[in-house]
Amino acid sequence: METAKLLPSIFLLSLLLGDNRGVQGLSHRGLYGFQPKRLFVFGDSYADTGNNRKSVAKSWKVPYGITFPGKPAGRFSDGRVLTDYLARHLGLKSPVPYRWRDFAGNKLWYGMNFAYGGTGVFDTLILDPNMTTQIDFFQNLINGSYFTGEHLQSSLALVTLAGNDYGAYVAKGGSAQNLPSFTALVIDQLAKNLKRIQGMGVRKVAVTALQPLGCLPQSTVFNSFQQCNETENTAVNLHNLLLRQAVAKLNNETKDSAFFILDLYGSFTSVLKNKGDQLGSQKFENPLKPCCMGASSDYYCGSMDDKGEKMYSVCDNPDGAFFWDMVHPTQAGWRAVYFALKSTLQQMYN
Repeated sequence: METAKLLPSIFLLSLLLGDNRGVQGLSHRGLYGFQPKRLFVFGDSYADTGNNRKSVAKSWKVPYGITFPGKPAGRFSDGRVLTDYLARHLGLKSPVPYRWRDFAGNKLWYGMNFAYGGTGVFDTLILDPNMTTQIDFFQNLINGSYFTGEHLQSSLALVTLAGNDYGAYVAKGGSAQNLPSFTALVIDQLAKNLKRIQGMGVRKVAVTALQPLGCLPQSTVFNSFQQCNETENTAVNLHNLLLRQAVAKLNNETKDSAFFILDLYGSFTSVLKNKGDQLGSQKFENPLKPCCMGASSDYYCGSMDDKGEKMYSVCDNPDGAFFWDMVHPTQAGWRAVYFALKSTLQQMYN
């Protein structure tokens, strides 16, 4: 099942009522303190660079990957995603996907990406590994001496969570009344996952705040991509509040403030409000409208009919769109988000 099917949509709304530019020149490593040499990634489609199965994931279908690397390569975008920009910020190559580890060779030096599109903290509606299982994979590699304690002490972990747990909650009939309790469960398990990763020896752990789900095209499509759904975003704010509290508690329990939050909510909101990046070099005319869309509500980006005909359209200039499909940013969108996150990223050097 596609990631877009898992994220909260109109059902969450009704439930709650009541470059082609790449990443050249983006590196900004700390002059003092901790300087990560490896990146380990856990999470979902906002970070996945090729773990999902080719037979089922739309990230391996045309037109995904048309900007980079020029063909489908397992990223849920037209090009690079959050993982790629964070790796470049560190001066590293993007870590190899776990599925392709046996073909990685010396690329293992840069870490590994365990993220699978469509997954969550708990099991969602797909069969790919949830976050606990992804961390199990990491533990097995450590046990097998793929990575030493010295490697881990010079490493950063990225943990992403884009909302698939909440999409599954809605799809399974979860109620509005119980949503705050479920949110607390999500954050509790997420905190355990963060602590476990750090306990394995990883020096710093970055976790993303939940992006404004009410601004995703799958929500804004109902008002012709004109405005965000603030009811959904209010629910997101509870998640992010509990996350901040959980991370503060974890840092109080450690000596060196090992955990920090990458504020995707604030960075998405900033880019959407400004219709571009902070530098003024990237502009999005209608930032809520996706570049790639299905021909109707029955189709999605990359859909083909029984005759093999395309049932989707792609905008002329993906670089001028913030969103690629109904859920995921374009490469240009992620680049703008990265620039909005740069001040937050300084926390890793402390």
